[in-house]
Amino acid sequence: MVCALVLLLVLGTRHAQAAEEPIGAGTLTFSTEGQSSEAPRLHTDVRMEVSGIVARVEVRQRFQNTGDSWVEGIYAFPLPENSAVDQLRMTIGGRVIVGEIREKVAARQLYEQAKASGQRASLVQQQRANLFRTSVANIAPHAVIEVTIGYLQIVDQQAGRYSLRFPLAITPRYLPRSLTEGATLENPFDALADLQPRLEDPDVSRQSVSISVDIDAGAPLDDVRSAYHKVVTTQHDGRYTVSLADEVAAPEHDFELAWTPVVHGAPATAMFREHTDAGEHLLLMFMPPQEQVSIDSPREVIFVIDTSGSMGGESIRQAREALLNGLGTLTPRDRFNVIQFNSIFDTLFETTVPATADELTQARRYVRGLAASGGTEMLPAMSAALNMPLNGEYLRQVVFMTDGAIGNEDELMRVISHDLGESRLFIVGIGSAPNGAFMRKAAELGRGTFTFIGSTGEVDERMSGLLRKLQHPVLTNIQLRWPDGVSPENVPAHIGDLYAGEPVVVTARVQGSMRGVLTITGTTTGAWTRQLSFDRLETRNGVATLWARRHIDALMDLRAANVGEDAIRSQVLPLALRYGLVSNYTSLVAIDRTPARPEDAALDSQRIANTKPEGSNWQTAPLPQTATSAELQMLIGMALLLLAVGLRARMDCGRER
Repeated sequence: MVCALVLLLVLGTRHAQAAEEPIGAGTLTFSTEGQSSEAPRLHTDVRMEVSGIVARVEVRQRFQNTGDSWVEGIYAFPLPENSAVDQLRMTIGGRVIVGEIREKVAARQLYEQAKASGQRASLVQQQRANLFRTSVANIAPHAVIEVTIGYLQIVDQQAGRYSLRFPLAITPRYLPRSLTEGATLENPFDALADLQPRLEDPDVSRQSVSISVDIDAGAPLDDVRSAYHKVVTTQHDGRYTVSLADEVAAPEHDFELAWTPVVHGAPATAMFREHTDAGEHLLLMFMPPQEQVSIDSPREVIFVIDTSGSMGGESIRQAREALLNGLGTLTPRDRFNVIQFNSIFDTLFETTVPATADELTQARRYVRGLAASGGTEMLPAMSAALNMPLNGEYLRQVVFMTDGAIGNEDELMRVISHDLGESRLFIVGIGSAPNGAFMRKAAELGRGTFTFIGSTGEVDERMSGLLRKLQHPVLTNIQLRWPDGVSPENVPAHIGDLYAGEPVVVTARVQGSMRGVLTITGTTTGAWTRQLSFDRLETRNGVATLWARRHIDALMDLRAANVGEDAIRSQVLPLALRYGLVSNYTSLVAIDRTPARPEDAALDSQRIANTKPEGSNWQTAPLPQTATSAELQMLIGMALLLLAVGLRARMDCGRER
């Protein structure tokens, strides 16, 4: 009798575990109407044209159906977080269908209707600020459909060095329990499914990328460099063309290209304008004074390091090295602490301590012993760092090192907005495919900066640059004074502190006279002023689109201030529709009105796997859940109970015999 009870208890426990087992990141299921077929092959061709500080980019995705059945290809892919996606073309043979911007639900309905009717269609949706999805319906057996997505972006600049970063890989995001309750990830259109993509080892026969960049910098270039890919550079008539040394490559590491113009004297101010029926639009960029101003007050630096499972391999090595570099900049007058987090967080000291030789030795030993495992419960660690008791005599700087592989960005933004106080938040992005959208926004909200580190060879150079910033601010209390008669909507509305080498970039839509001067003031060693005349503005296409993109981003940031979704949507939706931009509430859809798939032919929906990020040891695993000591103790208790019951049953069974 007892033996039977033990068997039932064990089987019941196994059944409960199976019922509660979350869907794994690599076990996404597909809704299919016919027999399973091979997912389409995908080649991505990226073409960038850079003119001054503006880049127009086309991303061509070629879906090739190698099977004998009709298929639908569904592919999640990253784009730069500051990209303004405004174009869609679908090419079938020699025919080109241009996409239209529609409200998101309406676009999805049009796509589903076309798919059901056998029409070839394409849909581009935004899932996150830097995460998009292409769906292509009714790809005929052995046919090819090409989808071209176009976007604009402003080129990054730091200390006279211009750069473009194109994300190629997706690091799966950690999803806290609050986001995964009720989620199955069986629906390929579920937004959470894109955060837990299927991962495959690099295979250019299944998925490949080619990249070419055309640069018209307006000046000779002193240096053109790709950080992570071998490239070939040619020059003709003052223009530079850069392409991958390998014609095709696996999309396993983000692509970054940097160039340095030969500039004599102070960098020139860039000022552009574009007039539309919505008003006059401006794009202004200028450099602040470059003299470094040492911080008079001692610093209180809190280093926070991500030791979750997604940071395994090369990423955790980069993070440890970066943190050790940071510790090396502290002086005896400073205070510091170290926090690590994965499923839980741990602080080295109860509060910040003086940076004495003994404490630094203890910290270095602690850092060298850090290893990556567990989930990514970032929120408690962020809250702990920002709420650590603050001594008013010290300048609080929080240096946060992570790959940003999280799905609850909005929760983090609200914590930063609410708890920042007088702190400054500096984000260091680690790994081959970090979550740039989260890091850029977190740094902006935290009145700090963000730094990418994509390989161990960059740790010293990029951390040294960041640490110099921490010690030498350049310009604070920045204000814009527009001329009388001008009513501006400028982004950003408020500019944070600036550090050496950082430009000020302002986009605006203005009503009224475009005469007079814009006056910028700030504080450095004394009062600082610069004036820009509107008479020198150069006309440039795309300025209006870039303003609209940045304005939409600023409106979406209001979620961190607990502004309701309906209020945000009511402002973003008409803006995105008017300027033709993909957003949280709009999508691009292209439909070939001629039916292609026969009515009696089934359609298979295939989700195309993403390439595993280079250096990542991320494995197919269940959705991460919050780990707590209570759950662990409960599991241990159950195990001990089963062991005890099993031993007792064995004794009883022996007696019965």
